[in-house]
Amino acid sequence: MWPLLILALCVSASGTLFSLRWDAAPDVIRQLQGSGELMGLSEADLTDKIQTESRKALVGGIAKGVIVMPLMALLLACILWVASWLFDRPAPFEQLLSAAVLALLPIALYHLILTLCVAAQHSITVARVMNLVPSNLGAVLQGLSPKLQRVASTVDFFNLWSTGLLGLGFSAATGMSRGRALLLAFALYAMYAGIFLIGLPAQAGAQ
Repeated sequence: MWPLLILALCVSASGTLFSLRWDAAPDVIRQLQGSGELMGLSEADLTDKIQTESRKALVGGIAKGVIVMPLMALLLACILWVASWLFDRPAPFEQLLSAAVLALLPIALYHLILTLCVAAQHSITVARVMNLVPSNLGAVLQGLSPKLQRVASTVDFFNLWSTGLLGLGFSAATGMSRGRALLLAFALYAMYAGIFLIGLPAQAGAQ
């Protein structure tokens, strides 16, 4: 319970503080220009849209910590349960849930560091917040194409740390050897990164 509360608190804190420091006007105007909605939009309507996006960011930041992260931990535990069944390594679900929650603690640490970095800013944009904690190769290597940038961003210190803890937790819960459990965990992360960090963003960018 305590690791889950720490995770929810850190993620909610970073999202809430970002919404309070976020200068939404440049991002909203850029989005409206891209969609062609800026033409003919009155100043009052533009102000309303900016305020609406700020409120959405606040609600979304809190909801991500309070709702999304516990659901993510539960989903991760369900995936581990399916993996334990496939490999004939049954384990109590509560142990798999504990392994999933503990594996997400590096993500909580990332959001704690992000909260401290955002707190030091007077105002911030979406592009700026993505580079406040340069923990992946995409933020370190310069001059990459958009496709290689997405691939490099999957090599993230906190994500890989979390994946390693997930493998060790799965090994402790099921009795599988650490090597095989770590290999399974990194294979699951590779599938996740290929779909959600590379494939879907590339498809959205093409559209």
